[in-house]
Amino acid sequence: MQPNMLFSDRIIRLLFAILFFVLYFSNHISGAVGTALLALGCVFFLNNFTGFCPVYWVLGFKINNGQKGV
Repeated sequence: MQPNMLFSDRIIRLLFAILFFVLYFSNHISGAVGTALLALGCVFFLNNFTGFCPVYWVLGFKINNGQKGV
């Protein structure tokens, strides 16, 4: 897996993951929506640390313009 995400994209995903975790664990969201956002937050968190987005890969996006993984 070669990184295919920009550093700024990774920061944005990390912020959303943290937001989803905080909302879920502070009981501001619950039920199916809470579970879905928690799962999405986990996916964003994993994408952030690998620098690889499977959706970008499937669609053929290579937006890192030759940047090394950070």
